[in-house]
Amino acid sequence: MSDKRKRIIRLLLALAVLLAVVATALFFWFRSNVLSIYEKASRKALVEAGLERVEMPTPAGSLVYWQGGQGPPLMLIHGAGHQAGVWAATAEGLIDRYTVLVPDLPGHGESDPIEGPLTMAVLYGDLEALVDATDESAPIVLVGNSLGAWLAMIQAHRHPESVARVIAVNGGALFNDPGELTLLPADREQARRLVEALRDPSSQRIPDFVLDDLVERSATGPVARMMQDWEGLEAHLLDGRLGEITTPIDLLWGESDYLMPLSYARRLDTALPHSRLTTIPSCGHMPHTECPEKFSAALSIILASDPPGDPTDDSR
Repeated sequence: MSDKRKRIIRLLLALAVLLAVVATALFFWFRSNVLSIYEKASRKALVEAGLERVEMPTPAGSLVYWQGGQGPPLMLIHGAGHQAGVWAATAEGLIDRYTVLVPDLPGHGESDPIEGPLTMAVLYGDLEALVDATDESAPIVLVGNSLGAWLAMIQAHRHPESVARVIAVNGGALFNDPGELTLLPADREQARRLVEALRDPSSQRIPDFVLDDLVERSATGPVARMMQDWEGLEAHLLDGRLGEITTPIDLLWGESDYLMPLSYARRLDTALPHSRLTTIPSCGHMPHTECPEKFSAALSIILASDPPGDPTDDSR
């Protein structure tokens, strides 16, 4: 074998080793940053769906939200520990009928504050400010998941004139005991139990490396910061006061949610004077991400129907 051929072979071998090292590094980087990658991709999807990123100054800092479409205002409010991008698939199907707003709640996504306790007063205060900043000629439709549903009910309770209707997705303003589940998993097994309580058993199993990323984030993430203001959380519950809400509220519920089960939805439905319960089979706590097609279909039917409590509504 000639010296030239040997040099080429050595070069190719060295290149192969380098590529293998780079590929391995990228693989492990991806595994340890999978949630960040998902968040960036989902936020990019909001832009691709036709929404524009906007920043609004608030006493807590900057509130980031996405806005697009035309028509009456409709806001999509995510749950604790999530961010605006989880609504990308839902927003895309709404912007031809509504002016859609999708905020990063305070302390989530790109919204301030980025550190310290995350109080319910700040979470609700910034949402209230964003609702106030929308078109005052038409009351807003609030679609909220989990914590987002809780905040939507508070807005309807305090400022009914500003809210046309609420669609509460697996969440509300009543106390809920999570039982043995922990919202701040300290290890993979605890994370597995939590995630499986939030999803239908038939849904794709979450890989271990995603659970590990979840555990790493939980200690300093938004949920942990919210837990530092437990008294504030309790003060914003509406136990015993849901009957004061005059705004029509649709309860849109993934049936396989074991964190906030159907029994919780029925408690809400019983306490609210103008409500209606619609369920989505084989979906859990976040049906808009677990089964987006079924969720969007159910949401479209609700939005096209008369609100519960309307004289033409005979669902109750």
